[in-house]
This record gives sequence, C-alpha cells and structure tokens, in this order.
Amino acid sequence: MVLFFRKEHSSLPCPALRLPRSRGKASGLMSPFLAEATARGFLHQCTDPEALSAALSLGPVSAYIGFDATADSLHVGNLTSIMLLRLLQRHGHRPVVLMGGGTTRIGDPSGRDESRQLLTDDIIAANIAGIRRAFTPYLRFGDGASDAVMVNNADWLDGLGYIALLREVGPHFSVNRMLTMDSVRLRLEREQPLTFLEFNYMILQSYDFRELHRRLGVALQMGGSDQWGNIVSGVDLVRRTDAAQVFGLTTPLITTSSGAKMGKSAKGAVWLNADRLSPYDYWQFWRNTEDADVGRFLRLFTEFPLDDIARLEALQGAELNEAKKTLATAATTLLHGAAAATEAAETARKTFEQGAAAETLPTHHVPAADLAAGIPVFRLLAESGLAASNGDARRLIRGGGARLNDTPITDESYLLTAADVPNGWAKLSAGKKQHRLIRPI
Repeated sequence: MVLFFRKEHSSLPCPALRLPRSRGKASGLMSPFLAEATARGFLHQCTDPEALSAALSLGPVSAYIGFDATADSLHVGNLTSIMLLRLLQRHGHRPVVLMGGGTTRIGDPSGRDESRQLLTDDIIAANIAGIRRAFTPYLRFGDGASDAVMVNNADWLDGLGYIALLREVGPHFSVNRMLTMDSVRLRLEREQPLTFLEFNYMILQSYDFRELHRRLGVALQMGGSDQWGNIVSGVDLVRRTDAAQVFGLTTPLITTSSGAKMGKSAKGAVWLNADRLSPYDYWQFWRNTEDADVGRFLRLFTEFPLDDIARLEALQGAELNEAKKTLATAATTLLHGAAAATEAAETARKTFEQGAAAETLPTHHVPAADLAAGIPVFRLLAESGLAASNGDARRLIRGGGARLNDTPITDESYLLTAADVPNGWAKLSAGKKQHRLIRPI
C-alpha cells in the first residue's frame, strides 16, 4: 500500500514524495518517529513531511491532539490518536493533550450530518474529569522535555471578545476556502443544516494551534483524517500571524475489514474507562477481531516488534485465534494493566474452553424482590448490556442466540426466578462469547 502525503495547501495527493508502509528499514528521509508511525499504519496526510522530519531529527518536538468532551469517557475510536501520542513520546518528543472545554460548547461538525447536542458547562466539566483517566495508562506526565502535558482550551477561548477575535483572526480566513473543507462541504452537499455556531469551529481550532504554539512551543498538530481542513487552517493561521512554520498530520479512518467503524460493537461504543466497560468485555472486543484485521490492529494498538507481528498475522486457522488472544491481552494490558488482562484471558479460557461460569465474569445485580416476582429475561439481556435494547433482546431470543445457564432460551416472555439461581447466580449469554453472571442483592 502506498502512502501519500499532502502539501499544506493542496487538496490532492502530492506525487513528489511517496513513503511506503514498509516493514523493513525506514527511508533516510524520515525521522525515527515518522518512520515507525508510517510502518505501523498511522500516517495518512502531512503538510510538509521533509521539513517535519528535519525538525523531529533536531530534538524534542511538542505535538498536540485535541479531544472534545462529548462523553465522560473516550472509546476505542479515539485509541489511534492516543497510541500516536504514546509513540511520539517513546521517540523522545512531548505529547500535548488538549481538552476541548471551550470547543465542546460549539460542537465539531466534522464527519457528521447533524449538529451535536449542546452540553451544559457542568456536564462538560464532568466529562473532562472522566476523560482524563483514559490517558494515564498510555502517557507519562511531568515536567521533563518529553513528558506529556494536558491543557484545556477553555483557559483562553472563554476570555475571547467576539469583536476582537473577528478583527484579529477573521481577516486570515476566506469563506470561499472554508466552504471547500470536508467538514463544511460534505454537510452542505448532503443538504444537511450547518449552523453558524458550527461554522466557527474551524476558526477556534486554528486559534488553539496558534495559542499552543505561543504558550508551549507546539509545532505539530495531529488528528484523524476528518480534521485535515481544520489542521491546515491552523497551520496557515500561524504562518500568517506569527511568520512561523508549524506542521500537521492526520491518521487514516480506521474501519474493520467488513467496513464497520472502529470503536463500535453490537452493543454500542467500546469505552476505555472501566466503569463504562469492564476489562473482560474490553478483552473480548479485541479477541473478536476479524481475521483480516489482526496484523493491522497489532501494529496500531500494541507495541510488538514489527517482525513479530508479521509472524503472527501469517498464522492460519486455530493458530490465528491465538494471535487474536495475544492482541487482546496486549491491548488490555496497556489500558487496564497486566493483572486485569491476565484475569480476563483466564476468565475467557474457563468460560469458553471449559464451559464453566467463571466467578470473574462481569456481574449484573438484580433486587431479590424482583427475582422473587420474576424478571423478564429479555429485559435482563438489555439491562446487563448483552443486547442494545429490549427489542434487540427479543430478536436475539427469536434467533436462538440467547442462553440461560447454557440452555437456549426459546420463550421471549420467560421470567427469571429464584429457581434459575440455585448457586447464587445465573449465567446469561448472548451468542457464544458474551456472558453475564446474574446475582441477586
């Protein structure tokens, strides 16, 4: 596969420089960080790869990625960006995590056909507190040259005066050009409304880049491919107002081989915080990776050497299942620690290979009084997270995919009672790989 880098103001791939996604030695044109990022599949577009590589080779470079606080946890769809920051730090550079306390008030229109729900300040603050927890397993924070820092763009955006911003920044943005950016153009082409509030998002993200450049010496903004227009606009603003060269690069949109969006499962988002998704379910998400994705996900979401990954992805049949377990354990170790990953793997082994209801399976508690009266099993499937809704649970039962204590459930109206929990728990299953222990309290 050939990787194309884009020049700062181009909307088409630049043919002058092609960096292959090689598993061998890197080209001399690339810094070690860019070389490994390319080999692992992180890089999609870059404003000026030769100049960026030169800057990265001279010493520590500060680079940032922004995260808006739209939920109280990040999910696997954000993991590509987090792993890229981790890789940057491993190569001696400084990651800057920008929390969007200010921009969350507007909502990023990139990749969406409708406006985001406007959140209150209290909800945004609570979401930021939850999101912070996702970074500590991956990044080393501190005061050293390559130690990560976390900042909040509300610190400078909240104090901006509207007229002052228009006069100082507005002249550097062409509406004609803004209309060509994907975040705006695609919404308009689909005849979906784009509010004036959202239209300002590109300007504020560009302002963030300039502010981080001035405050922290940040020279590189990274993000998903849907952020390309916003990133290029920030590069251009810094050039125009500060006469400085800064850089932007993007990661590709990560989808599964079947075309599903990364970070989504049949039950919804695959959250990073343990209070939103258990380590066991996180392990299971990676264990269920499609065959064709094993090598790609090992390169992106683990730190195994590339030669080892090439050997693992070449496995076939039952041996490939062992590679999936390796991926699951490595990814879970990075986020939740070795003990939690080992426990999840052992729980899976007992549950699937021995057919036992392991005590460490995720547990869903029910009131004993409800159990005495009888609880609709379809409701338990939904409430425990084994199904997305009551309707989805009923369809699961009709399709023969629901089991109670390893026995297929054939009656949609079946009531779970105390008779089903003789050992103090009942094992509820959706398919062969998703299980919950139902315990009365």
